[in-house]
Amino acid sequence: MQLLEKHIVEELENKIRFQEYGVGIFNTIPTKSAIKKAIKKKLIFIDGVIATTAIYISGGEKIELFESENTSTFERLKLDLEVVFEDDYLAIIYKPAGILVSGNKFVTIANGLTQNLKKSRHSNAVKPQPIHRLDYPTSGLLLVGKTNTAITALSKLFENKEIKKTYFAITIGKMSSKGTINSTIDEKDALTEFEVIASVASERFSFLNLVKLQPKTGRKHQIRKHLFAIGNPILGDKEYFLEDKILNGKGLFLHAASLEFIHPFTKAIISNSKELPKKFTKIFSDF
Repeated sequence: MQLLEKHIVEELENKIRFQEYGVGIFNTIPTKSAIKKAIKKKLIFIDGVIATTAIYISGGEKIELFESENTSTFERLKLDLEVVFEDDYLAIIYKPAGILVSGNKFVTIANGLTQNLKKSRHSNAVKPQPIHRLDYPTSGLLLVGKTNTAITALSKLFENKEIKKTYFAITIGKMSSKGTINSTIDEKDALTEFEVIASVASERFSFLNLVKLQPKTGRKHQIRKHLFAIGNPILGDKEYFLEDKILNGKGLFLHAASLEFIHPFTKAIISNSKELPKKFTKIFSDF
């Protein structure tokens, strides 16, 4: 048999049955059912001994996954993600523009999390899961839960509007220095506060603005729809745009710059930010 993957267990909070712990530690078998199948086929060894469903682990064990000659090879995703913050409950990662957070595609942030994050030592650890959305063309910070209780608690923080999100966008056209956009989206209340940080004249677009935005609700495409609604669409947006004002080849100029909230378990203030992408600073060089 050929060794596919190896995992060393860190010291755990409590002993846990291996078939529970094993979820998410291997890229090639990320689900509980896949772990059970691999155990049944005797493809997993713990400290050199064939794993069984009865084994408990506590920390320090070497877990090895093998591939038998009769097993078809797995396609493994190779996706390096920048981890901005991580502990045993949650993580904040940087999502580049041009990649899906989740879905049916092979290359998604969700599918790349296990290879970039440490396995939680808590007994209710699960495969890391994104807590919220970022559009395919949007870059920025994404919050991830690593245990069942963390996923529930973080989702509740979003539901109760207790997570402060700050975005930056480059918009087209002359606009007010600051304001609040309060217009419904899909017949639901939606609220976005904005402040223009800088503006430059543009031969093609009249004006370009670097805008700081804080959405107070979480509707789909909220920032993009709201800016379009006031006549200042985001540069590079191909869904919400003005005629003759489309920029091709540079992507969407929308960046999720910061997340701030109180950690639901440690009660520490978590505040992380990510600098503007280079395509922003090429237009606004002082930022």
